[in-house]
Amino acid sequence: MHFYIHIPFCESKCHYCAFTSLKKENYEKSYFKALSNDIDFHLKKFNIHRNQIKTLFIGGGTPSCIDANNYEYIFEILHPYLAKNAEISCEANPNSATLNWLKAMKNIGINRISFGAQSFHSEKLKFLGRIHNQEMIFKALENSHKVGFANINLDLIYDTKMDNKKMLEFELLNLEKIKPLITHLSAYNLTIESKTAFAKKENFKKNAPNLMKFFIQEITKLGFFQYEISNFSKNKNSICKHNLGYWKGKDYIGCGLSAVGFYKNQRFYTAKNLKSYIKDPTFRNIEKLSPQDLNLEHLFLGLRSIVGIQEKKLNLKQKEKANLLVKEKKLELKKGIYYNLNFLISDELALYF
Repeated sequence: MHFYIHIPFCESKCHYCAFTSLKKENYEKSYFKALSNDIDFHLKKFNIHRNQIKTLFIGGGTPSCIDANNYEYIFEILHPYLAKNAEISCEANPNSATLNWLKAMKNIGINRISFGAQSFHSEKLKFLGRIHNQEMIFKALENSHKVGFANINLDLIYDTKMDNKKMLEFELLNLEKIKPLITHLSAYNLTIESKTAFAKKENFKKNAPNLMKFFIQEITKLGFFQYEISNFSKNKNSICKHNLGYWKGKDYIGCGLSAVGFYKNQRFYTAKNLKSYIKDPTFRNIEKLSPQDLNLEHLFLGLRSIVGIQEKKLNLKQKEKANLLVKEKKLELKKGIYYNLNFLISDELALYF
């Protein structure tokens, strides 16, 4: 079993962000009380046993803009259910993840930290709506090592209108500098989402496949292993196990405002309004997924990652298409699993299926 917790609070709203994020405005205490009730209720509802949770991911929002002591009671509830070697991740921003905050979170039980850097370039950071600078990124990474984090991820965003070969070479130069300090990299292609500051500004996205190919190739040349279209690890031991659980279609519980869970072919959605969530944190909208829905997700997620697609889950027509793609050297078949040989065409392959 995997577990996701959403912290919706932020210091400011980034221009590209479509996730639920709000200013704190004195809702911290009431939110964490509701969140504790939500977690406790769903651990019992899904009959989770001791040591059963393999991964826990605290995302946002900005978990690092919240005092570490707010997380203590949550971990008191969760601790008996966490596997002894559980991967416990938390997102953070370079400007708010202070040395003391990192130390406190490490003491609570976090063993993997993920920094939303997005860029090393001051103008690009401004364009994206970020409120940190390059110096803060380096400092946050150094502080993470000081307090003993062995698993550290960095997020970058590319394919913005500001990106050209020179800009990406600048990002790569700085990535090379901090390479000894990180074990994992997430490089996300900018998506223009509705209800964001970038909505309807399609020109803010570059749409340059050649630059995308160049960036990915150069990241792998730095020694990173690409195991999903946007994710790279230093080695197979530093792959994000939590995300891998999503791509494999594993069950997971989602708690917190606007969180999503998946259990036995059903998807569970929490309330999207903060006051509604605080009033009734255990409420869930339930979506029943059809075999066709599950098949599509298996194809989409498998083709964009090292998970692959299982031959036994394909219908006759899909198998014929898969075997044709093997002949064309776009897929590889190993022990009943088809693997995509080029993640950059994963969407096109999914549509073909």
